[in-house]
Amino acid sequence: MRRAFASLTSRLVLTTVALVLLVSVLIGTVTTFAMRSYLTGQLDQDVNAALMRAEFARGDTLGSDPLGAPPPGRSPRGEDGALSALHYADYEPWWLGTVSTQQASGHVTSPQLSSSVVTELRSVPTDGRPHTVHLDGLGSYRVVVATDGRAVAGLPTEDVDDIISNLVWWEVLLALLAVAGAGGAAALVVRRQLRPLRQVASTAHTVAGLPLAEGEIAIAPRVPEHLTDERTEVGQVGAALNTLLVHVESSLAERHRSEQQVRQFVADASHELRTPLTTIAGYTELARRRPDDAETVRTALGKVEEESGRMTGLVEDLLLLARLDAGRPLERRPVDLSRLLIEAVSDARVVAPDHRWQLDLPEESLEIVGDGQRLHQVVTNLLTNARKYTPPGTTVTVTASAHSFSVHDDGPGFAPGLAEQAFERFSRGDVARSRGSEGGAGLGLSLVDAVVTAHGGSVTLDSHPGSTTLTVSLPG
Repeated sequence: MRRAFASLTSRLVLTTVALVLLVSVLIGTVTTFAMRSYLTGQLDQDVNAALMRAEFARGDTLGSDPLGAPPPGRSPRGEDGALSALHYADYEPWWLGTVSTQQASGHVTSPQLSSSVVTELRSVPTDGRPHTVHLDGLGSYRVVVATDGRAVAGLPTEDVDDIISNLVWWEVLLALLAVAGAGGAAALVVRRQLRPLRQVASTAHTVAGLPLAEGEIAIAPRVPEHLTDERTEVGQVGAALNTLLVHVESSLAERHRSEQQVRQFVADASHELRTPLTTIAGYTELARRRPDDAETVRTALGKVEEESGRMTGLVEDLLLLARLDAGRPLERRPVDLSRLLIEAVSDARVVAPDHRWQLDLPEESLEIVGDGQRLHQVVTNLLTNARKYTPPGTTVTVTASAHSFSVHDDGPGFAPGLAEQAFERFSRGDVARSRGSEGGAGLGLSLVDAVVTAHGGSVTLDSHPGSTTLTVSLPG
């Protein structure tokens, strides 16, 4: 049963039918009681009129029978079934009464009431108000007894009961027709009104059937524009679904981009590690072939040491990136930023005397909270990047302020299209030079970005020919 009314359409139709049925029952009940009350009131008026006639007949001693019956051929009300009874003698409880009976020929007779009926009539309260009683052999009657208890009149309720019975049957028939009509109309209207919702569900089912597990994903299906009007409930659902699909599509695109970056990262790391390993293997083989040539052995060992150091640095950088990606916390200690910058610029002057190195610091000492070793690595990488990829004579200026510092050079700047990828791993500005002794693995700026981000800060790049500025902002 629950499954049969699981759909929203079924529940709405059922609710509509139930409401129509409830309203029909309430209207029918109120109508029935109102009609019965009206008809019973009319009948009571006729009963009271019959009582008045009976009392008048009882007091009329001339030209009437003891019962005060009307002339033969007529009932007191002109109806079949009218009864009247009188207490005829004062010296004893002598009751006589008649009930009008219409024959098949249309002639009305007034036979005597049976003793059992008279006994039942004598038990009716003498309050002058009509009461419903069931008389043996006659049926249901509205009967009124005079307040002195000497006259009784009554009329059958058969006509009222028949009218009410017919009314109830008509009400039941009309209620069934109303329920059937309401059910059909509700089903038609609800299905029509829910058609947009089914279209939204169709879009969702279409998207659910797309292969989203891997590869580059493009979610083309969208809810039609006319179903995204947020002034309607269906429009709100459609607009929310379209927004969700946009977010899912961007998330899947980001996932695909991350997967591609991981693949590229693994490939680049393998390439960077393979180069020193190949060099080490080559010079080791050379030393093995010429063990007696001291110069050759010395040169081979020097190259092995150099490439081992290069490979060690690369592996350490990769491990640091992996730790930062894993969210490992850095040290949080007070760091003298002014001293750190002075030492880094002094080292750069020694390493690259052909560049002009300038330092612009405020008079008061600058202090921040962070990992001193990693922040020193950030500054060193920025200065190394400026030294490697700018020609001799370039002016490099380091400027610091509260919670930030920048490295500016007047070199050629980043190549077109490279600025957007400057902080990606294994991104290099000069491929030819990166393979030489001055070249790097392309992890410098990516390490800067990772370390600064781990500190809760940010690094920005502004580069065009003749001016390149890298700015590091750290939290207070």
